[in-house]
Amino acid sequence: MVSGITVCAVCSSAFASVRIVDRPPTNLVNVNYVGYRAPLRPLSFIKLPVGSIRPEGWLKKFLELQRDGLTGHLGEISAWLEKKNNAWLTNGGDHGWEEVPYWLKGYGNLAYILNDTAMIAETESWIEGVFASRQSDGFFGPVNGKDGRRELWAQMIMLWCLQSYYEYSGDPRVIDLMTGYFKWQMTVPDNLFLEDYWENSRGGDNLLSIYWLYSRTGDRFLLDLAEKVHRNTADWTQPSSLPNWHNVNVAQCFREPATYYMQTGDSVMLKASYNVHRLVRRTFGQVPGGMFGADENARMGYIDPRQGVETCGMVEQMASDELMLCMTGDPMWAENCEEVAFNSYPAAVMPDFRALRYITCPNQVVSDAENHHPGIANSGPFLAMNPFSSRCCQHNHAQGWPYFSEHLVLATPDNGLAIAMYAACRATMKVGDGTEISLREETRYPFEETVTFTLSTEKNVSFPFYCRIPSWAKDAEVRVNGKKVGIKPVAGKYLCVEREWSEGDRIELHFPMELSTRVWQVNKHSVTVDYGPLTMSLKIDERYVKKDSRETAIGDSQWQVGADPEQWPTYEIYADSSWNYALVVDGKGLPKDFEVVRKAWPADDFPFTTDKVPLEVRALGRRVSGWQVDNTGLCGVLPDEDAPKGRVEDITLIPMGAARLRISAFPQAED
Repeated sequence: MVSGITVCAVCSSAFASVRIVDRPPTNLVNVNYVGYRAPLRPLSFIKLPVGSIRPEGWLKKFLELQRDGLTGHLGEISAWLEKKNNAWLTNGGDHGWEEVPYWLKGYGNLAYILNDTAMIAETESWIEGVFASRQSDGFFGPVNGKDGRRELWAQMIMLWCLQSYYEYSGDPRVIDLMTGYFKWQMTVPDNLFLEDYWENSRGGDNLLSIYWLYSRTGDRFLLDLAEKVHRNTADWTQPSSLPNWHNVNVAQCFREPATYYMQTGDSVMLKASYNVHRLVRRTFGQVPGGMFGADENARMGYIDPRQGVETCGMVEQMASDELMLCMTGDPMWAENCEEVAFNSYPAAVMPDFRALRYITCPNQVVSDAENHHPGIANSGPFLAMNPFSSRCCQHNHAQGWPYFSEHLVLATPDNGLAIAMYAACRATMKVGDGTEISLREETRYPFEETVTFTLSTEKNVSFPFYCRIPSWAKDAEVRVNGKKVGIKPVAGKYLCVEREWSEGDRIELHFPMELSTRVWQVNKHSVTVDYGPLTMSLKIDERYVKKDSRETAIGDSQWQVGADPEQWPTYEIYADSSWNYALVVDGKGLPKDFEVVRKAWPADDFPFTTDKVPLEVRALGRRVSGWQVDNTGLCGVLPDEDAPKGRVEDITLIPMGAARLRISAFPQAED
């Protein structure tokens, strides 16, 4: 739906219209990029081919840390990526079934984004193995047989790797392989199709690949296959329950009904995806950070913010948000993606990206290699920063920042561009009549309030430029070439400027950030402090203890032959300052006598550590003496609201994403 008004002649002699819209119109067809082909419903936003967007600033730094850290070197240390007798390179190979495509879909996209020739060559060595694995019946990859059927989950992941490779290379073998493979799927009887747990839950990933291929070939059998996939996938349309409560499945699979809606137009399907997103958060998501406290599997009675979520769950939620954004245009999905990306995900990895944590919690005061079951659902050393924590997250984490980067600039059906999520970058794309432009986005968002875009084009070109106004930005301003646009931006909507654009044109967005709070009623009226898109956590002194990863890793970890474990240590993190504070709030529910303090931007462009984060909030707290580590070794559940609280003390809050130990949901206290 498109809504709003048009205002003319805002900023130059060239005619311009400015309007507020809920989302871009979808009654037009982009002539520059492949959207969804009819009869599929049109996409609201179209992702640009991988490599079109080059991140800058802190996001580029994050990607470089990935390259130089665990993502870039996992092929040298993980036994599951050992090439000798690997199931993706050798017929009948005995390892790498799930892990190779999990890692490759992030590693490959990282290679394309950074234009790293060595990484691209490594990616292509695996892709060539995929092509070589094709069988005469159309099947490809490892044969993981069970009860007369072939398990298809690993192939679903590898299809995404192939799609990115095709965007980068245009290699027609991708189209041939996918077409043959999907024809094979059509021959499989329903009672042998998508029967195992993972593939049954995650059939929506297969569905997305079918639509990707159909939009490029128009082969009608693919729509029949899509119907077959949907009817054999777990039912994510139930109004008050879910097929299972595995945290990654929930984050990844809730999008399946909305995906199928793109074929059927049945609003029940679309509403079902929204319902699952809300359903899990009503019970387990009364916490900050955009996720929900499921540990590995959500359990009734375990809803406190000391429950966590897998790193896999975070990156899959971000991917779902990005896909839902493109399908629906709803700015809510961009906002949720930013909340996870800025607040939950950064603290799930070490600052040097050489180790990660299986479970990360909004309230977490220890990160060690002990067994904290039943406090968390998993039995084992799942809280330490370990390069092998664990097989799934160790490999699947790689997609988080590359996929986020790919969605910073989007094409629209009306041949324009849209910015729904913000980070510094450069993008090259076609707009309007096919004119190629370059767009540079300069910002330190989410830590600062201003975002500036500069356009480069060899000739004048007319197209619409959409930008999301965050829901928290109540007094946002938009300027084109220094002049305010002729309409007030509306929080939670898109502002669209349509005009003839010229070389050097600039758009400046200003999103004033204010301190606000959220109260989690079901979690003892605990309170969370937000500053714009950032959630604030108690600053805790973090003490890092280096451990041997061979002694602290989970049982299924395996080193590759020749790997040096000493180069990939585990770190346990302990609190060296008090953490058990209630937040003193005033009559408006805000931190009493707070002060927002801006500090110097870090010289290395990496703001996600306690000592380098450029933003603090000074506030007041009262220590709750009875709130301690419990008998499972975890931060105790939130104290009762009437628990005794000590004298008023000064406390410091920092952005949640910079705090690897943190209290992000506070008990409330009076002055």
